[in-house]
Amino acid sequence: MDLNLRIAGEAGQGVQTTGNLLVGAFARMGLSVFATQSYLSRIRGGLNWFDVRIGDRQLFSGREDADLLVALLPEALPTLQPHMSEGGVVLLDPGPDASGGSSDAPGCIALALTKTAKDVGGSEVMANTVAAGAAMRVLGYPLDGLLSFLADEFKKKGEETVAANRRCAEAGANLFGSEPPHLNAPKPRGKAVSLAGGTQAIVLGAASAGVKFVCGYPMTPGTGVLQGLAAVGDSFGIMVEQAEDEIAAVNMACGATYAGVPALVATSGGGFALMAEGLALAGMLELPLVIVIAQRPGPATGLPTRTAQQDLLFALHAGHGEFPRAIYAPGTPEQAYTIARRALETAHKFQSPALILTDQFLMDLQTDTPPLDATLRPIDRCILADPPEPYVRYAVTESGVSPRAIPGGKALVIVDSDEHTEDGHITEDLEARVRLQDKRLRKAGGLRAEAMAPERYGPEDAERLLVCWGSTYGPCREAVDILRERGASVAMLHFAQVWPLDSDKVRNAIAPNGKSPHRIQCVEGNATGQFASLLRTVGAIAECESVLEYDGLPFTGRGLAERIGHD
Repeated sequence: MDLNLRIAGEAGQGVQTTGNLLVGAFARMGLSVFATQSYLSRIRGGLNWFDVRIGDRQLFSGREDADLLVALLPEALPTLQPHMSEGGVVLLDPGPDASGGSSDAPGCIALALTKTAKDVGGSEVMANTVAAGAAMRVLGYPLDGLLSFLADEFKKKGEETVAANRRCAEAGANLFGSEPPHLNAPKPRGKAVSLAGGTQAIVLGAASAGVKFVCGYPMTPGTGVLQGLAAVGDSFGIMVEQAEDEIAAVNMACGATYAGVPALVATSGGGFALMAEGLALAGMLELPLVIVIAQRPGPATGLPTRTAQQDLLFALHAGHGEFPRAIYAPGTPEQAYTIARRALETAHKFQSPALILTDQFLMDLQTDTPPLDATLRPIDRCILADPPEPYVRYAVTESGVSPRAIPGGKALVIVDSDEHTEDGHITEDLEARVRLQDKRLRKAGGLRAEAMAPERYGPEDAERLLVCWGSTYGPCREAVDILRERGASVAMLHFAQVWPLDSDKVRNAIAPNGKSPHRIQCVEGNATGQFASLLRTVGAIAECESVLEYDGLPFTGRGLAERIGHD
């Protein structure tokens, strides 16, 4: 079974803090957790909410409805109360001066969360801790997990802060009197679970791989990667630079990789648009540039704090001219960790750009994830320790990958953004142009041969196949489970690497027993079915249906199952 809690309030009111307190407490109790956020692009005001879904089995997506709503302001009710499950409970904070009791809003229990925080803890800021204690009481859980998490969370702030938060949590649990409302909640499994989200996973993956230079210009939802790598910078020896703009950021990364330093850039779609020329520079100079593109709805500024999968074709075709690249799209935090390392490895092995497509949904979620290895295990930069004399930077090879030396060593390394000869000097020799362009493009064969295979979930002989990529992994997997419980013959095929694609391998993955499914449906967070179009372009499929979502909200397993289960 599972249960969904929703904490709602305005920006700056502690919505995220309340959610994180509950996430930490539930994880310590051994509950499966899937936490997501919905927030507006403003510092104060508006209506934000934080969902914490808990279960006695692993969860893979959020839910549209809530079983328990903690409303930190009355204005949340018109928007969110209609999305309560049958028998759900609404706890409403009537404001800092109200003492609780009855509520004018039907179906709501008024709890003086803010007033209690001020009276018991000495600060209205602790209303989030009071709310967490009240939620634990409604679920019938002991406060041990919450109190333990609070002790660790506020340890650095001193014993007095820990004690005040403990009092607030206990006061929150006691606000109801002798007969609190009760929800049938999943039973804790006892053993604590580890949690991670996409941002944390990319940060640890890149740091453990030995990235040494990170730059970018803050742009939601990619900013978390910059902040996360800055936070571990001292531990891993990473320099993080906030550039004056995205053009500067990508060119600084090109300079770092030219010098032999593993480098990464983090941005979102609008920032990546400014990086297109720098990306093409990396293609011409054959630099191992890695860019994390955390997608959000466009065009232009679009919906800055919502989610989307709309930059796939942009990432594939960005940059003038023709040059090979690898594009990854993790679907889980565990995949995000692995892919951060793999993208750096691939970029260095083939001396070509590698792009990681993620989005707000994956970056901000928190869920059960096996512990991520934070040990420093640097990738092979594929740099010649003892380059030959004379050294030719762009020597023509069968694979297209030339022996790489870096400036400052024994070899003279010459590069030019114009077309150049094998030794790096600028040229307008048309035969040399064809020779060098063919060399660069031959890398595509190696990239294709080493591309990640799509992952199948469900029976090989399923009559219906859901094809998905990136962050739609979890909702599709949950939808498959729901539909199979109803007797449907359905499976899913998830792509964590979306370019290059081997059409033969994709066809074999779609029909592993030689028999194609009766229906193929491609699930994507965009309006035009970009991945389906790409599959058709490379000849991997003839036709498929598109199941699209582009309102800025992520798919959910239940919503997807209902949507496709009736057609």
